[in-house]
Amino acid sequence: MKMIRLTPLVLVLAALLFYAQQAAAQIEIGVKVSPSVNFSRTFAKDQYNFKSEGAGAGIGIGIIGDYFFGANYAFSSGLMYNTKGGKVSYNYTRAATPNAPAPEPIKGKDDINLQYLEIPLTLKLFTNELSAGTRLYFQGGLSLNTLLASKVNDKKIDNNTGDRYNKRFNTFEIGAILSAGIEWPLGQSTKFMGGLTYHRGLTDVDNGHYSGILGDKKIEVKNNTIAFDFGLKF
Repeated sequence: MKMIRLTPLVLVLAALLFYAQQAAAQIEIGVKVSPSVNFSRTFAKDQYNFKSEGAGAGIGIGIIGDYFFGANYAFSSGLMYNTKGGKVSYNYTRAATPNAPAPEPIKGKDDINLQYLEIPLTLKLFTNELSAGTRLYFQGGLSLNTLLASKVNDKKIDNNTGDRYNKRFNTFEIGAILSAGIEWPLGQSTKFMGGLTYHRGLTDVDNGHYSGILGDKKIEVKNNTIAFDFGLKF
């Protein structure tokens, strides 16, 4: 499992080194910090009262690389550590069955915190200069994410089973990225960037936990994040 989670890091670093050697004048590498607001999207029948109960704060930090294949176009990738999640609740009375002759009330509320290692694969479009060296950018694409750790209600271990909460959630996630921002120069080769990014989870993060509790395989939980981006490019 550790080898699987380290593989994206090795691949991205190797790719960045390759591009830097092949086209040093065409690649810009930098660092980015992204405080965020995170919440969950839930999908279930109304009878389960399975819903999002609010947002939480998160943080993203990592390296970014823009490989320019035109004056105003770049392939943008990198390696980011990001926290996601949100609060969910459910309130459902399961009908009686031969094995459970009395109706069973099922209630719960979880504060989910998920930590990911993410590889964005995006296209970045730049405007012409608004002033000397200052440009707007628009970015869109996908993100390939690997779960590193998780907490539920601020705990890493499920007291009922003794297992880590990671077992509740899928190891891999795919997300969509939409972003806009601005870059302006701080010196001859240094740029400051600021922007706003929307991360929308496309795949279910629930690894059968909530669908098992409520007895419905169609239940899904997906991540949503709004991040405020600040970074330096060199």
